[in-house]
Amino acid sequence: MSSASTDRMPLHTVILPALGIAAYILIGKVSLGFLALVVAAVLLGNVIAAVHHAELVALRLGEPFGTLVLALAVTVIEVGLIVMIMLSGEPNPRLMRDSIHAVVMLVLHGLAGLCIVVCAFRQREVEFHVQGANAYLAVLIPLALLVLVVPNFLVSAPGPFYSPLQLTFVSAACLVLYGAVLFIQTGWHRDYFLPVGDDGAVEHVPPSRQTALASFGLLLIALLAVVLLAKNIAPAMEAGVRAVGAPLTIVGVIVAAITLLPESAAAIRAALRNRLQSSLNLALGSGVASIGLTVPIVALVSAWIGQPLEVGISVSSSVLMVLGFMVAMITYGTGRTNLLSGIVHLVLLATYIFTIFAP
Repeated sequence: MSSASTDRMPLHTVILPALGIAAYILIGKVSLGFLALVVAAVLLGNVIAAVHHAELVALRLGEPFGTLVLALAVTVIEVGLIVMIMLSGEPNPRLMRDSIHAVVMLVLHGLAGLCIVVCAFRQREVEFHVQGANAYLAVLIPLALLVLVVPNFLVSAPGPFYSPLQLTFVSAACLVLYGAVLFIQTGWHRDYFLPVGDDGAVEHVPPSRQTALASFGLLLIALLAVVLLAKNIAPAMEAGVRAVGAPLTIVGVIVAAITLLPESAAAIRAALRNRLQSSLNLALGSGVASIGLTVPIVALVSAWIGQPLEVGISVSSSVLMVLGFMVAMITYGTGRTNLLSGIVHLVLLATYIFTIFAP
């Protein structure tokens, strides 16, 4: 087993955060065109820089604390994108709902399914801690149903909306559930979330304290740049979706895809090292953090600006999501999985994407 140094930072991960802040100050809002593509490229570059610096901090902290850094980074990006689009674009009360729904489907089927497939190609049956995966599912399922399904069946507010009192309660419930899984992951049952094996893995030497602190500072700058650039490009993003005639729901999917880039890169690299447990921690953990932290923050912003939040998804989407959770319980119920399970999850993701365009 070889080792890799982590004290050297690629130059672009240092330059991009500063470039992102400068682009926000100099450019302002952009419309469709070449400038929008440039801003989008800088935004994505800052997401990649945030990935690198979050991983360095994660290596310094070790498992399972390291995955929490990436999960929190993802949440900051998601909240920033949603809030900035809410504040700068046309009113879109469905944006948080679409984004959270997309995150759930992308991590449950896309990212987790892809990581299972990657691991299964190297080792036909892949092992992981069933207690760790089930702990995430035990929190992710009620979070998703509370936020996305339950409002459709309550009578205090019409349709897919929560009343202010109900939204306050659900926000508090999200924080409690996220705090509970955080306590379990870092305290009483930390061993549930440690990798089962890392055959052929490259051993990464933890970075020095100075490098980790520098990466933490650059991580904050990169996240700030992502949030600010999202404000610049929000009108162009929505205008572009309308110009191609795509459903506005796809804006939420774009937000979810951007926010999951850090987790996706780290999870796939872990899968390539046969560390499926780390991949599942990143994938399912980001889904839990996405709902548990995004809902309370966006609910506060919504109350502040007086914009209602439409949170309930359609009946067909609810059925597909519940089907996905049933398949996930089968996948993670034994502590071993294989290529078939990964393919099933990827097919369910494709079904979700297809039904956005052909509801």
